[in-house]
Amino acid sequence: MLSLTLNPTTTSLSPLHHHHHHHKPSFSSSFLPQTPFHHHPPIPSKPIQRPSSTVSASASPPPPSPQPQQHYQPFRLPPTPLPSQIISVPSSDRIVTLANRLGLWFDYAPLITSLIQDGFTSSSIEESTGISAVEQNRLIVATQVRNSILQSSQITPEVLSFFDVGGAELLYELRLLSATQRAAAARYVVEKKFDGKGAREVARAIKDFPRRKEDLGWEHFDCKMPGDCLAFSYFRLSREHMNPSPERSAALDRAMEVTETERARERILKELEGKEDGIGKEEDVTDAYRVPVVRMQVGEVAEATKVVVLPVCRAEDVEDGIVNAPWECRVEGDFGVVAAEKGWKRWVVFPGWGPVVRLGNGGVVVSFADARALPWRVNRWYKEEAILVVVNRGEKAVEAEDGLYLVNVTRDDGGGGLKVERGSKLKANGVEESLGMVVLVVRPPKEETDDQLTAEDWE
Repeated sequence: MLSLTLNPTTTSLSPLHHHHHHHKPSFSSSFLPQTPFHHHPPIPSKPIQRPSSTVSASASPPPPSPQPQQHYQPFRLPPTPLPSQIISVPSSDRIVTLANRLGLWFDYAPLITSLIQDGFTSSSIEESTGISAVEQNRLIVATQVRNSILQSSQITPEVLSFFDVGGAELLYELRLLSATQRAAAARYVVEKKFDGKGAREVARAIKDFPRRKEDLGWEHFDCKMPGDCLAFSYFRLSREHMNPSPERSAALDRAMEVTETERARERILKELEGKEDGIGKEEDVTDAYRVPVVRMQVGEVAEATKVVVLPVCRAEDVEDGIVNAPWECRVEGDFGVVAAEKGWKRWVVFPGWGPVVRLGNGGVVVSFADARALPWRVNRWYKEEAILVVVNRGEKAVEAEDGLYLVNVTRDDGGGGLKVERGSKLKANGVEESLGMVVLVVRPPKEETDDQLTAEDWE
């Protein structure tokens, strides 16, 4: 039998001594042959170095320690430097300050950040101060926006003081803009005395303006002027309504009110008077009668507060697709579930544009591989992209000579397909009924990369 003897420095192997007697140990067993052993000089045991805390029973290296398990961590903004006077204030005093709203909103907003850094959660701060988590976020973000425009030459003391009371709601809406855009937008919001909704419209118009450079009239508006960006959004909205119509006139009047440059004002005035640029010129896309042509933007449906769902037919489906497509879609239940009168394979979702909202029952969308099916005078993009044509099947009678109607054209070789024709041409050929009247032409989304922020624009 062997035993392990440990000392502070080494571990050695030695024979086991029974009862502490100093006689030679006797090795005998019924399982061993009864022959004497020939004793040799003992082989000196090599000392085994003892580890600092444990003894390894084998010479193999210890197994690698398990890697710490990676857990999901929610994204948090990097901590912003806080004034030393805030950090030195006890948490209880900071909570009292927030609970009583002592000071201006941008003075006590950093206290929320300091409490979060001290281990408080949004919920615990809300319980202690009465400031909801949504309002906490608004105050923190608005303070960051305010700090980013302090050094701008466009921000005078008068402009800055406008945001002292209730300014968090206004500045929060400018969070997605660059520092330069924020300053210009803040100055414009103060000049027009906009509320939170108005500030949101300005910010969205500024962000959206670079993506619309292919739209008619875009070059007449100045991208550096928030008022021009907002005016162009109304100018574009006016072209989604029939001419004349109260909605179109109201949108143009609003554009005149908010624009900042004389060049943009002249372009809007021409639109109001019906003197639109390009009519009668070769490079114009359409003739004098204008069915609204819009290009969808990436994410436009996601941002819309109201959407319209319509069935889609291919131009190759000819009349069968138009006739068989569902006429009615309705919203059911508290969750707004969309239910159609019958099943259909293809659908499209549009933002709540005026022409599609006014459709009611009977609306259908026809997809064309390109725009050659449309009666454009000269079209520079008809080979480049597919289009969707929104048709009102409730207006089949060919009445308006300057209107556009969807018809089934049959060629001499037996082929044919769906096509859009003018009312004047259909009347000349004796056609009195169509498949429906065209109310809108939609171009596909197109990514634009030239409106990205540069490094110096980021805070």
